[in-house]
Amino acid sequence: MRKPKKLINEPLNVAQEQFEGLLSVMSGKLEALPGITAAIRTDLPSDKVAILTGGGAGHEPLFAGYVGHGLADAAALGDIFAAPPPNVILQTTEAVNNGKGVIYIYGNYAGDNMNFDIAAELADDDDIKTHTIRVWDDVASAPLEKITERRGTAGDVYVLKIAGAASLSYSFEDVVKVTERARDNTRSIGVALSAGSVPQTNTFNFELPDDELEIGMGLHGEPGVAREKMSSADEVVTKLIDQLCDDLPYQKGDEVCLLVNNLGSSTYMELLIASRKAHALLAERGISVHHTLVGNYCTSQEMSGYSLTMLKLDEEIKSLYDLPCDSFALRN
Repeated sequence: MRKPKKLINEPLNVAQEQFEGLLSVMSGKLEALPGITAAIRTDLPSDKVAILTGGGAGHEPLFAGYVGHGLADAAALGDIFAAPPPNVILQTTEAVNNGKGVIYIYGNYAGDNMNFDIAAELADDDDIKTHTIRVWDDVASAPLEKITERRGTAGDVYVLKIAGAASLSYSFEDVVKVTERARDNTRSIGVALSAGSVPQTNTFNFELPDDELEIGMGLHGEPGVAREKMSSADEVVTKLIDQLCDDLPYQKGDEVCLLVNNLGSSTYMELLIASRKAHALLAERGISVHHTLVGNYCTSQEMSGYSLTMLKLDEEIKSLYDLPCDSFALRN
């Protein structure tokens, strides 16, 4: 049986070592909180609502890669594909709180939900005001009538962008309001060609025959909506766009941001071919693309494939999206 091949050190240390590597390249803009795996801005403002994100390692550059000006203010991190423990979330909450409240933004997974909820209760005991925004953008993971059961995937990027921008000047309640609207106007779906792996076990998360692909595969290997024979990029992207547009729905006259996200080991050649078709299909529908991101934004180790995410814009969300940001993974 084929085994994953990674150039690493001790497998049990990969999450900590990649975190230390991120800190080393950030020129002092991020620092680790003592004793825990959590990143916080060194230039943290004292006069704004705080944005705290977090989740398991293995999805780099998510989550700590989006800590910076105009994005998240801190990230609480877990091990590979594992939620951060409640004590890590709570300590990060205490560190980032400046009296104006802390908004939690993270992907909708059972472990993350439980641990962030525990931290929120403990923070409330310390008189720290919090609010939770769970991202549930993955259209393949549950029907629309059960949207709150959907997984969070690359849509986290857009939700963090809007929240971070709004937090620069909005009140706590207004940050929540516009961020939840952005979350509810964000949809994603992906296609997997091969599995990612967990370094500690040195095994792939699932098996996918060489002549098959899976539509809607989750970031940890959760089942998608269809397993099919390999086909052309245009055929696959057409299916993805159809599912995205039918779900919100996105309609003629809408303006969107488009994210073509590498799940781990796909090439820019593949991503740009997908971008070409996605733009053409949206134009046929009368949907204009305000801005496109292409690259590694939310990965699953070396999973081969990509996801498409769209954020439907209104004037307020568009103006927030266009504000500057500066982090390891996203700058404008």
